[in-house]
Amino acid sequence: MRIGEIHRETKETSIRVRVNLDGTGSYNISTGIGFFDHMLEQLSRHSLIDMDIDCKGDLHIDQHHTTEDTGIAIGEAVAKALGDKRGIARYGEAHSPMDETLTRCALDISGRPFLVYKVPLTTAKLGEWDVEMIEHWFHSFAGAAGLTLHIELLYGSNNHHIVESCYKALARALRTAVEIDPRKGDAIPSTKGTLGG
Repeated sequence: MRIGEIHRETKETSIRVRVNLDGTGSYNISTGIGFFDHMLEQLSRHSLIDMDIDCKGDLHIDQHHTTEDTGIAIGEAVAKALGDKRGIARYGEAHSPMDETLTRCALDISGRPFLVYKVPLTTAKLGEWDVEMIEHWFHSFAGAAGLTLHIELLYGSNNHHIVESCYKALARALRTAVEIDPRKGDAIPSTKGTLGG
């Protein structure tokens, strides 16, 4: 089993994350932000990555630290579970339809973090979650996990559907990318012999 555990403690947040890349998509998630929890549950279920996430943050101030630090901790846990990335498929892509919405995600577990995020939203909040935090979460997660990550809304109008389709597309692309490809054996999937910069 490829498992990564992270305990991140600052004056702003206390976070414990455990991921199992070879799981079944089971989850136990608590961040104190309901809609955010719902999105992380989608990420776990549709990636088949088991996730235990407990975050206690300074929500009395705002949601920035909780959102950012959770993205960092999950990304670090995924990177830890991947190790030197031997045998992984490395690339993943998915289209995620949800009613009137269609979102595309493509990613590379490259070790070179980069985010392209083209997802216009027309509301300030979903539930109690500030939507400006959503792009920030993807940026934090991609940076800590070492992903080149592209997410684009192709079309859609319902903000809930749009954001949920983003997380589901990420989940399905990530599932493909972290899978062990039996044809690769234990080779690192790079002509450089390393993934990391």
